[in-house]
Amino acid sequence: MSWYEKLKTYFPVSEMKSKEQLETLLTEKGELYVKNEGEYHIVLYADFSSFLFVDFLLVSRESRGKGIGHQVMEKLKAKNKPIILEVEPINKEDQDTEKRLRFYKREGFKHALPIMYQFQSLVVNEETEMEILYWADDEINEMMIYENMKKVYNQIHAYKAEELYGYPPKQVSEVIRFEKNRE
Repeated sequence: MSWYEKLKTYFPVSEMKSKEQLETLLTEKGELYVKNEGEYHIVLYADFSSFLFVDFLLVSRESRGKGIGHQVMEKLKAKNKPIILEVEPINKEDQDTEKRLRFYKREGFKHALPIMYQFQSLVVNEETEMEILYWADDEINEMMIYENMKKVYNQIHAYKAEELYGYPPKQVSEVIRFEKNRE
């Protein structure tokens, strides 16, 4: 099974990018967008100059609980940059959502509560509420996380979207907002 097929079997279609978009990112933005694949994991991330954005992290079901996710996170943390990622809110009908959040909390990630984010799934043309988590060795301002997420949206999520999906992505201001009083 290809790396893309593995991602498709685990992640909801509303969170996926098309195979064409991912391959375009890897080919045309190879200095920024990286795929690291091992026997038991796949991680796709953007390595910006001042932060990392984890787009997809998959640890195979049969190898969960064996420290592989932790090892992957340690390698990313060793780059000495803040790490940002998106997770879906806890859904009582999907136990993986709670397990995922617990994993990231154990890894030291925090919620960026003031950031409201509606992920625009270009594959199925619908929006999904997502939560933004971040990890940083030093204190980091959540406004900086917000600004970095706008870069992620414009440079990763919306990259060549109109060409690949046949319609333009929403403007960044329509999907990401900073609400100071939402703590």
